[in-house]
Amino acid sequence: MSGRGSGAGAGSSLTWSALREVRCAELEEAADGWGRVSNRADAARDRVEGQILPGLRDTQKGEAAGAALGRLRRLGTNFQYIYTECGLLRTTLNSLAHEIKAQQRVLQGALDEAAELRFTVHPDGSVTYPEAGEGLVAGKPLAGGTASGVPNPGMVAPSGLVTPHPHAGKAQDIADRVARAVRTAADADWRYTRILRELRAQTGLSVPTATWTDAAADAAAVRQAARSYLENAIPHDASPAERKKWWDGLTEEHREEYLAVYPDLIGNLDGVPALVRDAANRDNLQLLIGKLAGQDDEDSATKLAALREIDRQLREVPKAGEPPMYLLGIGDQGNGRAIVAYGNPDTSRNVAAYVPGLNTSLDEDFAQGDLKRARDLSIAANQYGAPAAAITWLGYDAPQSPDGMGTLAVAAGGRAETGGRSFGEFMGGIAATNDYGDLHMTAIGHSYGSRTVGAATQQPGGIPGVDDIVFVGSPGVGVDSADDLGVGRDHVFVGAAANDVVTKLPSKEQTALGAAEMLFGGPAAAYLAGDLVDRGDDDVWFGKDPASEAFGARRFEVGDGPPLVANGKLSVDAHSEYFDPALDGKSVENMALIASGNSRKIKSEEPR
Repeated sequence: MSGRGSGAGAGSSLTWSALREVRCAELEEAADGWGRVSNRADAARDRVEGQILPGLRDTQKGEAAGAALGRLRRLGTNFQYIYTECGLLRTTLNSLAHEIKAQQRVLQGALDEAAELRFTVHPDGSVTYPEAGEGLVAGKPLAGGTASGVPNPGMVAPSGLVTPHPHAGKAQDIADRVARAVRTAADADWRYTRILRELRAQTGLSVPTATWTDAAADAAAVRQAARSYLENAIPHDASPAERKKWWDGLTEEHREEYLAVYPDLIGNLDGVPALVRDAANRDNLQLLIGKLAGQDDEDSATKLAALREIDRQLREVPKAGEPPMYLLGIGDQGNGRAIVAYGNPDTSRNVAAYVPGLNTSLDEDFAQGDLKRARDLSIAANQYGAPAAAITWLGYDAPQSPDGMGTLAVAAGGRAETGGRSFGEFMGGIAATNDYGDLHMTAIGHSYGSRTVGAATQQPGGIPGVDDIVFVGSPGVGVDSADDLGVGRDHVFVGAAANDVVTKLPSKEQTALGAAEMLFGGPAAAYLAGDLVDRGDDDVWFGKDPASEAFGARRFEVGDGPPLVANGKLSVDAHSEYFDPALDGKSVENMALIASGNSRKIKSEEPR
């Protein structure tokens, strides 16, 4: 039925009889065919990237092998593009069939009612009704008439002394329903025709970034059209457990369509299994790369560099003994989003999630440094028997400093509250999808991330499924006692390097000098000022010092870190070394023991 209209269905030659005869089953059959092509491309990509590439890399060396690896990677990308575009075609056809069937039901209801009342529906959609009732003057039956569908359905009230015909209103209603069904179907025909014309592959055998930019535009168009067919059914406001039940209850075909058309929504939906999220986010990653590559602002360029680095790492085949990488979330909103796991959190007995803090955003430093932190922790935790997964969770806008307003955001803590809610929901999703049976979960907050984890504990019910909480480099967590974190003080652990100035920031209430230095001189200057006015105190910026005796957590050994002043310069490097096995092996080892459920073996340190 495509190609009959122009401009939102205006001027369409579609008639109600043609609408009634549309065979939606044929559209759905065509959609199934494109779906099979999409699935085969996906399977081919998995075989290339999961079997052939690793086998060739591990067994063959030399220039020829290197060239073959490059061509195989390109082949995998080609299959991914075929999977995406064919999946969009499938959903476009299914969504068109869905909308047309809905209008066919409206039409058929109107036709059935007309037949029951013995009205005649003409080819142009007008409805003739017979004589009935009687007039006020002659007392004779009122003559029949004809009603036509109008642009604004509904009867116009008559004026003057006129006897209403008992059939006129019903005939008008039927005519309006017929006209509305035809107009709505014609509009759908026009919209989907445009989309199908755009869903064309580029010529050639390569899939450059520009092609993914085009694919991103295709996906946006299909998403807009398929909203009533798919998106409205996504349980955004449900709990992670309810979302898992929803996903488990979908047919395989519907799952495939959601993955093809809404990879961003499914990939970031807490309660959806990790393997599904990973598959969705890998596809969405390509669409995001294409989207940002088509923009020329600095923020897009920064995020694009990070996405390309994450993509590079995802395509690397892990060596023996290294944990596989799973992309559990990705997005370009705000300062950027990325949630990456090393080890499958659904099949691991031990799962640790690390929340980064101040100055973290989706950039190359994050993609190279913060992701490595989770990778190193996963490797260390897996040395203790039961499978362990470690996650870097950038699911919120961490404050950026020094930039004036960013520093004020650090002082306020509002981003921690927002991030805490999101982090709690994410952990609830892991608890819902993990199938190990005896899950042990650890939440780790670094720097401002510890304030975010602290905020998550204050949500109703605390952080779902979390057994242990770790704070490192913390300026306070928003509460004054480990007892207030919901897991018991024996399950709260703190690492604070002797030279980490962030763990010694003076409290906001203690002195205006400390606040002024925080805002204008940075953390190092705030530390120097606070040390003068706050000597011996145990309050820090966001409440009681988690490493203090008064707080009541278990403090574990970490390295001292570089001194605050070295070679005549101030340094805050001690704040960033907790996760580096080469620079602070003590810290990594103790966090691995906690994350693996072996906290009884940690090396303790006296509280402050």
